[in-house]
Amino acid sequence: MLEHIESIHISLPDQRLTAYGPSGEKWSRPVSTAANGPGEANGSGATPRGAHYIRACIGGGQPYGAVFVGRRPTGEIYSPELAARFPERDWILTRILWLCGRETGFNRGGRVDSMRRFIYIHGTPDSEPMGVPASHGCIRMRNDDLMALFDAVTPGVPVTISTDDRH
Repeated sequence: MLEHIESIHISLPDQRLTAYGPSGEKWSRPVSTAANGPGEANGSGATPRGAHYIRACIGGGQPYGAVFVGRRPTGEIYSPELAARFPERDWILTRILWLCGRETGFNRGGRVDSMRRFIYIHGTPDSEPMGVPASHGCIRMRNDDLMALFDAVTPGVPVTISTDDRH
């Protein structure tokens, strides 16, 4: 794992997040983006494209599998039993990296604002598939991978979400 991440690229075609360190070293992991594909509009359930940055790192110090609702820990720890009790929940687990768009009119402001759409990189149950689009717009990661990423980023790190698989 990288000690310090300077930028992140998310490839929608590859369903991969690649993080880059100061000397160009790479760390890459599978993700799951929106089942509805790419798109910027509020209410679309799609993953927004373009230049973003990490606006906030939420959940430091919370236990592995901590459940978040409205960016706040509920005090619950994810389990299959909890999932059976709340089958309608879109599980946001362990940590949250809240994204903010940089491109006014495309992914920032008005009906296309990634931050107001609550677009995150977040943990998900291990039972959820990686490498295939299945989220409601966010970027889902395995909890172990997210914890490693969280520990290596700070607010302000640039994140590019692309339909171009070349990085």
